[in-house]
Amino acid sequence: MNLRLQKILLPLSAFDLEVDVTVQRHVTAIFGPSGAGKTSLLEVIAGLRRPKSAHIQLDDKALSNLPARHRRIGYVPQDLALFPHLSVRQNLFYGHKGISDADNIFSFDHVTSVLEIQPLVDRGVSDLSGGEKQRVAVARALLSAPRLLLLDEPLSSLDAKLKLKIIPYLKRIRDEFQLPMLYVTHDEEEVRALCDEVLVMKEGKIIATHPADSTQWSVL
Repeated sequence: MNLRLQKILLPLSAFDLEVDVTVQRHVTAIFGPSGAGKTSLLEVIAGLRRPKSAHIQLDDKALSNLPARHRRIGYVPQDLALFPHLSVRQNLFYGHKGISDADNIFSFDHVTSVLEIQPLVDRGVSDLSGGEKQRVAVARALLSAPRLLLLDEPLSSLDAKLKLKIIPYLKRIRDEFQLPMLYVTHDEEEVRALCDEVLVMKEGKIIATHPADSTQWSVL
C-alpha cells in the first residue's frame, strides 16, 4: 500500500488537524491520547469530513475529490453504526456492492465464514453481545469490497476478556484478506498484537513514526 496524506488541514475546536505523511506498511496504528484528532483524520480519509485542504492518494488513485461512496474505503466507527431495527443480514447487506467472481474474497459466504457470524445472520442486532456486534460491523465494512479498511478504536468498548477474543479475528482479517488497514487506538497491547508501524499523534499532528515492535513510541 502507498497512502499519501498530504497538506491535510482541518480546523478543530482546540487545534488544527495538520497531517503530511505517506503510509506504506500493511497495518498502521494511529496512536495517541483521546482528543488528539485520530478520529477526525479517519473521517477525512473516508470522505466523511470536508477539510480546508487535502491531497489523498491510495496507490494510483486520487481520492480527495471523490464522495465517500466512491472511495472504496471500509470504515468501522467507534459506535459501530449498526441499525438496531434491522437484522444482522440486513445490516450486512446495507451498502453491499455486487461481488464478481474476481472479487469473491469479499463474498458474503467468505466474509461471514472468516468472522464466524453465519449463525447470527437472522438475529436482531439488539440480541447480540458486544463482541458479536464488533464482528458484524467489521463484516459489513468488508462486504463493501474495500481497498483500505479504517478501524476506529474497535475494541475500546470491550472488557479485557472480550478483547482477547476479538483480537484473533482482527488478525485473521489482516492475514486472510491482505487488506491494508489504519487502526486507531490508544492501547499499546493492540498495537503490538496487530500492527507493523505506529504513527504517534498529538494535538492534530503526527509527531513520530516508529516500527510497532520498537519501544520508543510507547514512552512518547
